[in-house]
Amino acid sequence: MSPRSTKVSKYLAKHLRHAPSEIGLTLQPGGWVAVDDLLRAAGENGFPITYDELVECVETNDKRRYSFDETGDVIRASQGHSVEVDLQLEEREPPEVLYHGTVDRFLPSILSVGLNKGKRHHVHLSKDFETARKVGARRGGPVVLTVDAGRMHRDGHEFFLSANGVWLTDAVPPEYVTKT
Repeated sequence: MSPRSTKVSKYLAKHLRHAPSEIGLTLQPGGWVAVDDLLRAAGENGFPITYDELVECVETNDKRRYSFDETGDVIRASQGHSVEVDLQLEEREPPEVLYHGTVDRFLPSILSVGLNKGKRHHVHLSKDFETARKVGARRGGPVVLTVDAGRMHRDGHEFFLSANGVWLTDAVPPEYVTKT
């Protein structure tokens, strides 16, 4: 990803996940925003983005954080929102085991009270160990936790799968979490 693409991606993260109103955007159901509105708002707020840059950002983002609808007329962040939005995801049956990446300093709290969504809409879980390790490594020495997702689901907890393959749930009680 080029330095410009990284800047565009961070701009999109801020304004499609956390602060759309700062540039005059309103997320529609599903978290969608008209591409034309996004490009206009970005330009009017001192960060002009071309349509080609937007396409490059969507297509080359290694975490597939953003997606266009089938028409290409609207865009959204796949998950990770801190603003109120209904992503219109359908409940899915998760794999038996999912993973969560974190760091040592959060381990006592997690093992005591579980994983909580904090300011986001959901707890984010990975289907593979390596992705979770990379997520944990963003904040220091990574710790990977195993989540007994199959048992959680059988016990009545809901799971959703975002467009970019991140598993989402409201919370993970401590009895379903073990240090890997």
